[in-house]
Amino acid sequence: MITDRATSDGPPAPNDKDGIALALGGGAARGWAHIGVLRALDEAGIRVSMIAGTSIGALVGGCYLAGKLDELESFARSLTRRGMLRFLDFQFGGGGLIGGMRLSRRLTEALADMQIEDLGRPFVAVATEARSGHEVWLDRGSLILAMRSSYALPGVFEPVSCGGRRLLDGALVNPVPVNVCRMMEERLVVAVNLNYDLFGRAAVVRMRASEADLAGTNDKSVPGSPQQRRETLGMARAMVDAFNIIQDRISRSRLAGDPPDLTLQPRVRDIGLSEFHRAAEAIDFGYEVATARIGEIRRMAEELSRHRV
Repeated sequence: MITDRATSDGPPAPNDKDGIALALGGGAARGWAHIGVLRALDEAGIRVSMIAGTSIGALVGGCYLAGKLDELESFARSLTRRGMLRFLDFQFGGGGLIGGMRLSRRLTEALADMQIEDLGRPFVAVATEARSGHEVWLDRGSLILAMRSSYALPGVFEPVSCGGRRLLDGALVNPVPVNVCRMMEERLVVAVNLNYDLFGRAAVVRMRASEADLAGTNDKSVPGSPQQRRETLGMARAMVDAFNIIQDRISRSRLAGDPPDLTLQPRVRDIGLSEFHRAAEAIDFGYEVATARIGEIRRMAEELSRHRV
């Protein structure tokens, strides 16, 4: 793990620990569920003392602490299947199939020169160093750069250059960053895990090795043509699916070793990882699961407050 926290920052004031720390996990399009979770907590008056986010969890968490959750939700709900293409700048060289600069420009319009230090509460975006595989915690500096680094999905989005390092999606090493909250000495940690509902992912399947017919064509398509764009989306989806399998296995292992105090598990199984246009459904799932457990969260927070040393 690499962190760039300045030693002069010091620990947060004691009252900064009141409330709950959120560990927002990765999950691509399913991550819009985090918006619903945050809406439910706000409505119930549950204070969030800090957020550690991985991948889309970092995007949603950063926008929330920056006071831009309304704008992000409006953007998410406006997405359509066809409209998604407006935010994807396809490229056939470099480090990813999708450059992501159009999405980056949209974030810049909303967050301008926002620094993590300006958020008022601790925020950590988890990324992965491409060369060494180190876990990187981004807790100072440019909020936009930190979020982009955290969701730089390998093979889909280009790696992000930051501090002389090439950074990739944090879910490669820490899909649900509970340990980050613990290291920040948070006493009540609530995790949002978007991958638990993928039943059967840990199964072992035995089968006969035999040839099968493969649909497709060997014709060469013209770069930039509709056919090439469809093929690129297909490749990107395959990479996302493969990445999700890795993320699920890592999540199981890390959460078993360092469990949160409470886990929220939105039932987003039926939302495809690339189906960002289904934001309304994902948000509703997040809102429902958080609302159902608000009483439990409140009791835990009150009990912790009474026994604070």
